[in-house]
Amino acid sequence: MLKRRTVMLGTLGAPAVLAGGRGALAQAGGPIRIATAGPMTGQYAVFGSQMRAGAEMAVADLNGAGGVLGRQLALEIGDDACDPRQAVSVANQLSGRRVALVAGHFCSSSSIPARDVYAEEGVLQISPASTNPRFTDEGKWNTFRVCGRDDQQGQVAGRYIAQNMRDRRIAILHDNTAYGRGLAEETKKALNGAGVQETLFSAYTPGERDYSAVVSRLQQANIQVIYLGGYHTEGALILRQAKERGMNVTLIGGDALVTNEFWQISGPAGEGTLMTFSSDPRKRPTAAQVVQRFRARNIDPEGYVLYTYAAIQIWATAAARSNGVDPRRIAALLKSGGPWQTVLGDISFTDKGDVTVPDYVFYVWRNGSYAEM
Repeated sequence: MLKRRTVMLGTLGAPAVLAGGRGALAQAGGPIRIATAGPMTGQYAVFGSQMRAGAEMAVADLNGAGGVLGRQLALEIGDDACDPRQAVSVANQLSGRRVALVAGHFCSSSSIPARDVYAEEGVLQISPASTNPRFTDEGKWNTFRVCGRDDQQGQVAGRYIAQNMRDRRIAILHDNTAYGRGLAEETKKALNGAGVQETLFSAYTPGERDYSAVVSRLQQANIQVIYLGGYHTEGALILRQAKERGMNVTLIGGDALVTNEFWQISGPAGEGTLMTFSSDPRKRPTAAQVVQRFRARNIDPEGYVLYTYAAIQIWATAAARSNGVDPRRIAALLKSGGPWQTVLGDISFTDKGDVTVPDYVFYVWRNGSYAEM
């Protein structure tokens, strides 16, 4: 049994008999191992929970319908805690388990180094959530994502701020991660391109509880709008502490604010917070039946639940169409054989492995929940 901190083995599907070299799959007729990997523990574990819920439902649905190519699926769960070094360890261990697919990781800072391991070991990777452009721009054969990119998300955010808040004093903060800094820089680029200059561009240290020094700097600069390139925990704390000091400030963030845990941390200070994410996947007709099954289990399929489900759904369809689970054959088919029907709607991929039609819109937090504007 592998240590929980590094990789946790799922319980869905029967145990596989392993055979063959690196990247090989279970013996013919045995279950096919696939995995999801992300922050199952740590301060971003809420997103790991979303991914796990989506993966478990996808595997259960596929197994209930006869599996893939007549074989049941066995799900592995990898925990990287959004730590790049741990992500490499997880990638090596999942590769050693001969998984056919990794639906992961969540943080771009984990997905990028893990990607290189999977490429070398012959494992297909479809991220539900990693948005940094480098993830697909660097040309690995095995790399896909079912979400958009930071350069697309940043354009939407930067243009909105320029159109609606150009006369306010704006701070752009980031946490120096691949995701956070990348999103902040893309938003800055779009904002500046629209003729608006931010008052402050600065980093903060993730994982702290007291952001009084950051808030003091914002207060001294008379900041009215904070754009956050980072995660919900720090964003909620910074906002709450700013408002406790009497600042009248609006927080704007990206898709890492898409969890009800944001409000649990911010409390009423979160009222009016804005964020970018795709149009609500829970409301799409293609997801209606799956959403109903989640809610019957008292699971809200928010955030990246359905994105993880869709990543596995696409792989399963491509495996059936190619009559096999060879990762390189499936990767080539994913780029040429779309559109792929999923709970998110039809998805097609570019030659890099990006979705061809990104779909970013704005949401607003009101009374403890978020909804499209």
